Amino acid sequence: MLKKVTTAARPQQVWERLLRSAPMFILDVRNRDEFERWRVEGPHAVPTLNVPYFELLDLEGEEEDVAAAVMRGVQAQLMERLPHDRPILAVCAEGNTSNYVAEGLRRLDFDAVNMEGGMEAWGNFHYWRPVEEGERFSLYQMVRPARGCLSHVLVSEQRAAVFDPARHVDHYHQLASAVGARIELVLDTHLHADHLSGGPELGQHDDIPYHLHPYDAIHPMDMLPARIAYRPLEDGQTFRIGSAEVRVLHFPGHTLGMVAFLVDGRYLLSGDSLFLESVARPDLGGRAEAWAPLLYDSLKRMAELPDETVVLPAHFSDITAADADGVFRATLGELKQRNPGLLKLAEGERAFGDYILANLPEFPAAYVEIKRANAGLLSPDESKAQELELGKNICAVGKSVLPMT
Repeated sequence: MLKKVTTAARPQQVWERLLRSAPMFILDVRNRDEFERWRVEGPHAVPTLNVPYFELLDLEGEEEDVAAAVMRGVQAQLMERLPHDRPILAVCAEGNTSNYVAEGLRRLDFDAVNMEGGMEAWGNFHYWRPVEEGERFSLYQMVRPARGCLSHVLVSEQRAAVFDPARHVDHYHQLASAVGARIELVLDTHLHADHLSGGPELGQHDDIPYHLHPYDAIHPMDMLPARIAYRPLEDGQTFRIGSAEVRVLHFPGHTLGMVAFLVDGRYLLSGDSLFLESVARPDLGGRAEAWAPLLYDSLKRMAELPDETVVLPAHFSDITAADADGVFRATLGELKQRNPGLLKLAEGERAFGDYILANLPEFPAAYVEIKRANAGLLSPDESKAQELELGKNICAVGKSVLPMT
């Protein structure tokens, strides 16, 4: 991959190179605000330079070869800043302008390729890793690295259940097919705000039961009931997926209908209640002060589960948080020793609430509209969906101000 004769690299190939920590340099030619919002990242640091395309391009006329204009821009600005000892990956929003950049770099004898599809394709890239593969059941984690989104697929006796699916539902069908299973159940831990759920679509097109807590079947700001077909979840309810048991646990705080799923008494799919490095933000329904005490109570009850319970969240904020197998997980006992939000529980409800309210990140305006879409109150087309899902998720309490990272 990324040899001199190669002109483009797919996100899958880029990710594999990032995993191997293979030498690479990234030249991102998007606007600076877009670059700051999100970028190509992996578990190991990669040298990256952001130079907006409009600053690099040196066109002398409308009919001029764009790659030639790029060459002049690079020669004038970047020759001393770009490496000759490793491949350069050119990145833009959709893979069009960066294609010209890569071509111009190759003409200057740099080993350069374009990321096919740009950040749009990177944002839609998914891969999966096994959490457990046993005789009774297997559990897989689906990772969307660009947005920090995690979903899970439980398989037992050729039956599969999907938890918190993203809108790119083909990935779940492909996983199920690869392990010889059929998807028979879809469940969301809550009405997501940061990404468009694939749950209703999986149910609508494949006649698969889709489950959501009824408290989350009302938009928290519009106060309008959802217009999606769903089956209600209840606290303590159990499902059987082949030989595996799934128990529903109601943990309100991030949303009123937030639940977690306890798989076989060992794996806690914690949704957006508890993350590896932080805890949920309670303000995405517009009621932070009212919901912070609910979050406190929920996390207190969650912390009473056995320490050996393996927590599998629905998001991550730091891609380096994955373990050696590439899985984002930790035991509850480990998190009770290092997670700042869980540590804050010991100081009582008031101190916990003050801590949460003081450390809330910026409220992304798109989250209100994403919740509307997930409730079936609007139907964004693909272009709008891409726009709504730009950037990383911001579902946790602000990491930058936490005492431990």
